[in-house]
Order: sequence, then C-alpha cells, then structure tokens
Amino acid sequence: MFKYITVLCVLVAVCAAAPQNPQDVQILRFDSDVQPDGYSFAYETSDGTSRQEEGKLDNPQSENAALTVNGQYSFVAPDGKHYTVTFTAGPNGFQPKTSVGQ
Repeated sequence: MFKYITVLCVLVAVCAAAPQNPQDVQILRFDSDVQPDGYSFAYETSDGTSRQEEGKLDNPQSENAALTVNGQYSFVAPDGKHYTVTFTAGPNGFQPKTSVGQ
C-alpha cells in the first residue's frame, strides 16, 4: 500500500512541475545523428530548456563492449534560476555535475 501512495505522490509532483501552457513552448533547434557505433542529439526550446548528448560504443567488437555517454542539459526553474547538469555515464555509472546561474 505504501508503494502505491509513494507512486501517486511522485505522479502528482511531476504533474505540478509541468509547464502551465506547454503548447506555448516551441522547438528552436533539433539535431540528431545515429550511427552503428554511436549517436548524438541536441535540442533547444523557447522556454530556455536545452539538451545535448553524445553516446559512443567502446570496444564494439569485443565481449566488453560498453556505451559511454557524455552530455548536458539545462533549464530555467520556477525560481527563475538557470540550472545546468553536465554528465558522463558509462562503466563507472552516472556522474553528474550541476551548476546554477542567474
């Protein structure tokens, strides 16, 4: 029962954090490139949200093949501050670094 209440609370929080008029947000830029050994994409929207990410398959022909991802996303929070998260994800896990701007 507790699990269902927790899930419900998370869903309510996500809905409350959603923009009031998401149809007013426009995509300003979107780029995507998918290759057999990796991918990249980037986008930017009119509300100040952006994301760019690049994934590369390391040692694709070996038993130890692994995907390494580097990226960054940023957004303007309801408090008006600009938040940026830069990250690496791979064999050593997800490693984010955050910064707050004006």
